[in-house]
Amino acid sequence: MLTRRAFYSASGLIALAALLLIINVFADVFLNNVRFDLTENRLYTLSAGTRSILANLDEPLTLRFYFSNKQFSDMPVVSTYGQRVRELLEEYASLSDGKLRLIVEQPEPFSETEEQAARYGMQGVPGKSSGSYAYFGLVGSNSVGDIRRIPFFQPDQEDALEYTLSKLIYSLANPRKPVVGLLSGLPAMGGSAAARSLPSEPQQDWFTLTQIKQSFDVVSLGTETTHVADNIDVLMLVYPKNLPDKTLFAIDQYVLAGGRVVVFLDAFSEADTSLPKVTSPEQGYVEAVRHANLQRLMNAWGVQLAPGHIAVDRRAAASVMTSRGTPVDYVVWLSLSKNAFNHQDFVTADLQSLVMASSGYLLKRPGATTQMVPLIQTSDQAMQLDAGYVKYGTKPTDLLQTYAPGGTPLVLAARIRGELKSAFPNGLDGADNSHRLTEAQRPVDLIVVADSDMLQDRFWVDFKDFYGRRVAATRADNGAFLINALENLSGSSDLISLRSRARSARPFGKVAALKEAAEKQFRAKERALQIKLSETEQKIGTLRQRNEDGNTLIISPEQREELRAFQSEQSKTRKALRNVQHELTRNIEKLGNRLKLINIGLVPLLVVVVAVVLGLLRARRMRRSGA
Repeated sequence: MLTRRAFYSASGLIALAALLLIINVFADVFLNNVRFDLTENRLYTLSAGTRSILANLDEPLTLRFYFSNKQFSDMPVVSTYGQRVRELLEEYASLSDGKLRLIVEQPEPFSETEEQAARYGMQGVPGKSSGSYAYFGLVGSNSVGDIRRIPFFQPDQEDALEYTLSKLIYSLANPRKPVVGLLSGLPAMGGSAAARSLPSEPQQDWFTLTQIKQSFDVVSLGTETTHVADNIDVLMLVYPKNLPDKTLFAIDQYVLAGGRVVVFLDAFSEADTSLPKVTSPEQGYVEAVRHANLQRLMNAWGVQLAPGHIAVDRRAAASVMTSRGTPVDYVVWLSLSKNAFNHQDFVTADLQSLVMASSGYLLKRPGATTQMVPLIQTSDQAMQLDAGYVKYGTKPTDLLQTYAPGGTPLVLAARIRGELKSAFPNGLDGADNSHRLTEAQRPVDLIVVADSDMLQDRFWVDFKDFYGRRVAATRADNGAFLINALENLSGSSDLISLRSRARSARPFGKVAALKEAAEKQFRAKERALQIKLSETEQKIGTLRQRNEDGNTLIISPEQREELRAFQSEQSKTRKALRNVQHELTRNIEKLGNRLKLINIGLVPLLVVVVAVVLGLLRARRMRRSGA
């Protein structure tokens, strides 16, 4: 009986092993691309936009992922992120239908692979051993030899990982340099008509234009333009003041046909120094127009520039010097920080600071069919100020006296999306209306900014002479904002649709809360100690007396008593500070012990309980069958 039972047991094990082998072979052959993403934020599920980019690849692309796994073994944040990048790249390759070839390289110090990584422009960081470097980057290439690279993956930019990878792949599949059509009412381009109208100004490009020309082909369009060419990927409108209807009609038709636009309006332009033309003595004084609202098109796009008002914000006010040499907050010039930007949109997600001058603000029109998504906003302490205060030179100190917070953030820049109809429903007299569009062929994607002065050099960049060479030193991310907007709009609709993703790192919220509470307590006691120390030193200074020759320090009894009291109090306070730190450590250790108990002890205990319950049930069934 025992031999027979053992035989059946061995046969069962062999059959089970064979079944598992067959299942593995079947899954490897037929279920290779079947994956299940069980992460909370679906970190490994690519968006519809990325899937569309991969599905439309016309030629094979090669991706070389360089990751020094051994060198980063003692850096868990980088090591974990490297594994995340690799797995996501493998997901890209699996969905590309063979169009993406992924090569994973692990550069060893002083190897040929390391030389290759350096040759491709990968950024090396100091490794574990002396003189060695570690690498964590990506190089992509297409069939004609175009190269795109990510020199180093920054873990703090994980939420933009999918966008960064998809953008690299899209640029390899579409290597043509995007074309930007520039229509400007300001002398942004040195050779433009606006620049020639100012002979006293140096006729050279604004630095923003110098930057975008490195990545885009820029075509200058006149303010009398009657047609926007189809080969223009993005139309950039800068201070479009008093444009004729024929130009507005051309812009309208370009947008309805699917063209992308980034427009810089202004409620009061500090860069516009042009004077109105006086054609006859009878005209007398003619007041200069220093705003550009593009009202007819804005009405059709469902947004408007607040008429006659600018956005001022005490919290974001830039500091300027008065005539007396003292600093004062100038609420008209805004020095905006990270909390003013939309971190879910890749145009503004990574910006650190922006400077805007006498900026207007945007309002959504009632009944608009489009969606207005804020990109840049003021704080809730902003105020709506009549532009006349700036126009007639009100002093910064006087503006502060009249300042009254409004309690609501004001939108300084926004993305406009959705369906819209033509601003010229009946066409335009004198224009070719035979093929005109009356509504958008597909949902539009536009970016509207309420300030054009932010593009001017003086607000965000300084220039220095370096041995005869003009070198720029930026003070804000104004140029980066413009390039981000152009890159985003010049990409495909799939690329524009991507948004920030969640991070794979899961912070220990309870531990962070304990640390934060202890840190607050520690800092409060530390400040109290510093104040007490300063006060005691002042008292000691008043008690000091020196003898007649000034060389011997006399310590009075009061001074000795004060010193003893201070030393005793100092010792007690330092001991209290150490207790705070020790208590923090103990609380974290207690939390860790509880987690270990749950992970190590609770699960086996549950298994034992289940096994005991199953054993009892089986014994009961056996007793019943025996009976």
